[in-house]
Amino acid sequence: MSLVKLQLSMIGTLALLIGLSTLFFMIILTFVGFTDVFSIIILVIIFNIAQWLFAPYMINATYRVKEISRSDSPRLYEMVERLSQRANIKMPKVMLANMQIPNAFAYGSPITRNRVAITSGLMRELENEEIEAVIGHELGHLKHKDVQIMMFASVLPAIFSFLGYSFLFSSYASGGQRQGNNAFAGLIGMGCLAIYWILSLFVLGLSRLREYYADRESATIVDNGSRKLSEGLAKIVSSTSKFKMKNKKTKNFSSFKSLFIDDPDRSTSDLIQLSRYRNSIADQKLVREILSREVTLTDRITEFFSTHPNIVKRMRALKTIK
Repeated sequence: MSLVKLQLSMIGTLALLIGLSTLFFMIILTFVGFTDVFSIIILVIIFNIAQWLFAPYMINATYRVKEISRSDSPRLYEMVERLSQRANIKMPKVMLANMQIPNAFAYGSPITRNRVAITSGLMRELENEEIEAVIGHELGHLKHKDVQIMMFASVLPAIFSFLGYSFLFSSYASGGQRQGNNAFAGLIGMGCLAIYWILSLFVLGLSRLREYYADRESATIVDNGSRKLSEGLAKIVSSTSKFKMKNKKTKNFSSFKSLFIDDPDRSTSDLIQLSRYRNSIADQKLVREILSREVTLTDRITEFFSTHPNIVKRMRALKTIK
């Protein structure tokens, strides 16, 4: 996917998301009281802004993240510093997450400043050049304001979710009184939840486009970044799946998985695509074999409901970046 096409797709998806949301809001306001709906919208916006501002503290606690200095890890610190200069952004705080799965994520808010976190598993499983490419990807998210954009996009379906449950609760709580009004409120509630589901699919699509965009940034600011990131992604998928199979009781990572460079919950299905190639010794040979694999209809359907692109399609996109 070319850069221009990718940018147009992201703008189009966001515009469609806003347009549909506005249309649905107007339809709902036509049938129900403006004051009640407006109050819920304000409440949801305030809640999401507060969540965005304080989410870094929750992430730190959830994944046992701590800040590291240049003296703690000179090589990692230097990577982030050098690539931040190349990306022309202010250097974020360098964080280390005490997680055994190999992954990385960018996050932050005006209260905490931007941060890039690397897991201990990533430091263990990947070579330095692959870690560098992963950092380049995360810096791409910060440069493109993905945390803020996805927060804004996620507010829209969240509003309809709150509206839906509010109307359903109202219809059930009223009991047998005003039966016609209760049925109408119930229908409005179910309609809002259906809208929430539709808009959530657009948010997922926007998230996948942002991943492609961050991949391009890594390929741009890292020397030979396309190759390095492809090899790193293959190792992340393989190692994560093996770790989850060995540790059946490991916690679910879905709460903040949209932050990660790769979706941990999809690692097992992605590994199926990689497993028959894993005996290859050379990393680049593994990547070439993955690129030759056909993307099935099942793969496309699974991707449709994911925050991250299909691993084969993602590597093919990286291959086209020069």
